[in-house]
Amino acid sequence: MAAPTWFWIVVAVFILWGLMGCWACYSQLTITPEKLAALPDAQRDAWTAQPGLVKFAYVVAVGAGLAGALLLAARMDAARWAFVVSLIAVVIQFGWFFGPYRGGQKLGWGTAGFPLFIVAMCVIQIWFTCFAAARGWIG
Repeated sequence: MAAPTWFWIVVAVFILWGLMGCWACYSQLTITPEKLAALPDAQRDAWTAQPGLVKFAYVVAVGAGLAGALLLAARMDAARWAFVVSLIAVVIQFGWFFGPYRGGQKLGWGTAGFPLFIVAMCVIQIWFTCFAAARGWIG
């Protein structure tokens, strides 16, 4: 079944979102010592305190999110599972920050806004993929 034009617009937004996430991850993982030193103390401490597992979860989160968007563009139902993996990795990543690291107390609870938006995007991507599958647009 042919998908409507707005389906492709949403898919394009998901691909752009995934590319931005991959760029942000790459930028953070390859930050120079000079740029790291220029960050505010609390931000620098949060970044340098991240265990390798959390950084790996970040890579998985953005990689699976972009893969999900590309699979959705290819109209493959596997997109749903890529988005689920992305959500799990996001929960691990931000779970560490707001849990064991206590980032909300250290950097302020205002830092929760963007992570909550990221979680919401993951949920929307999963929902949209299920929605599209139910209409026969992917499969």
